[in-house]
Amino acid sequence: MESQDIKPQSPKDEPIVENRELSIWEALIPVFALVIMLFYNVKFAFGDDALSGSNQFILLLGAAVAAIVGFFNKVSYDQMLEEVAVNIKSTSGALLILLFVGSLAGTWLISGIIPSMIYYGLQILNPTIFLPACVVICAIISIATGSSWTTSATVGIALVGIGNALGINPGMTAGAVISGAYFGDKMSPLSDTTNLAPAMAGGELFSHIKYMTYTTVPTLIVTLVLFIIISLSLDIHGTTDTSAMLQAIDSAFNISPWLFLVPVLVIFMIVKKTPPLPALLVGTLLGGIFALIFQPEIVKQITGATELNFLSGYKGIMTAMTVDTSVETTSAELNDLFSSGGMAGMLGTIWLIVCAMVFGGIMDAIGALSRISKAVLNLFDSVFGLFASTVISCIGLNAIASDQYLAIVIPGRMYKKAFEDKNLAPENLSRTLEDSGTVTSVLVPWNTCGAYQSSVLGVDTWSYAGYAFFNYLSPFTTLLFAAFRIKIKQLTDK
Repeated sequence: MESQDIKPQSPKDEPIVENRELSIWEALIPVFALVIMLFYNVKFAFGDDALSGSNQFILLLGAAVAAIVGFFNKVSYDQMLEEVAVNIKSTSGALLILLFVGSLAGTWLISGIIPSMIYYGLQILNPTIFLPACVVICAIISIATGSSWTTSATVGIALVGIGNALGINPGMTAGAVISGAYFGDKMSPLSDTTNLAPAMAGGELFSHIKYMTYTTVPTLIVTLVLFIIISLSLDIHGTTDTSAMLQAIDSAFNISPWLFLVPVLVIFMIVKKTPPLPALLVGTLLGGIFALIFQPEIVKQITGATELNFLSGYKGIMTAMTVDTSVETTSAELNDLFSSGGMAGMLGTIWLIVCAMVFGGIMDAIGALSRISKAVLNLFDSVFGLFASTVISCIGLNAIASDQYLAIVIPGRMYKKAFEDKNLAPENLSRTLEDSGTVTSVLVPWNTCGAYQSSVLGVDTWSYAGYAFFNYLSPFTTLLFAAFRIKIKQLTDK
């Protein structure tokens, strides 16, 4: 197979590489190798520490296996490198967002923004309905911003902090945050995946959103019911006495409602369609300015300076933005909470994403992704089988290609004609792409979304995956509707 000129301008322009000389069994060799290596590495060797570096190298070993398969099937080395470069380039925006989120978390910590959110949240949020409240709050913010990532990086961080202070399992809180954030991400016309799915299926944006409500709203209702049941069964120590924690926060920070001006402004900018990078940059810089105004003692503490001047202020803010920073309080539990890794804390996640893109790029370059998708499609002939093959392909690509966009683009292109042949409207395909591709990406630790959410929220993917009810129930809901032919729109007769 000759090298192709691959220069996409956006995820939907990403070409799908086909290789007729590659068999399905050859295409699956790297997948089996990767799964076996990851299983051994996590189960027997490193456990929860696997994402600290060993899993990253396992992804590179999986890429090496894929490359060997490619060489035996006449795929050039240049072609594989070219596709890897394209994959890594496609994540450049996400990598920059991660760096800015790290710096924002640092300045929002030393400015007192995150501590203020936790301080007031401990008083306002009723612990008995805390988890369902997390879902609703994040859903509203995510619909307004169109971004699950931004929701987690702002409101999500604060909610996880409040949950920790109440003694709630961080996996539960993170699962509630992610459930709400991805509901909004799916339903918002500002979301990139919400625009990408109908573009791939040949549908129209608002018809796509309307059609998604049939499966998405019931899934959200079930999610809320589950979190209400969990909340009622929890023994939350924060219900009896949070005064010690409130006192610890109040003694360490100058708490003020004026600090909320910064997150409100960031959310307002994104609602007004400001790109995430400028919005996060503004939020970071304002966090630094507010730190100088509201928390001068903390800024001096970071640098060890005796007085606050331009130099010590500059060094304190830059330190919070870039490296590990912590603020000591009288509460040991809060000391763990009030720490930030800055931009340096995001480097492990960036490393994981780059390695995942190497594996996904080579798998695409050798034609394995295309071959696997076609094989799954050929397994089914019925209408339900078509929906099932789409769901399986989207979930599988989230794990294999490690990228949410590829999990939408490849099945969207592959199955568009099949849906038309079954006289099914494009809304069926676009809805299924979102119900299975968009939401399950965050459940895969080495996927860009799983790596991002785990890093930002400070909760391991395996810890929150079991509580991200909305995310893993969505594919079952769309299959249930397909099985009983509920709201399966037909193409209009020409």
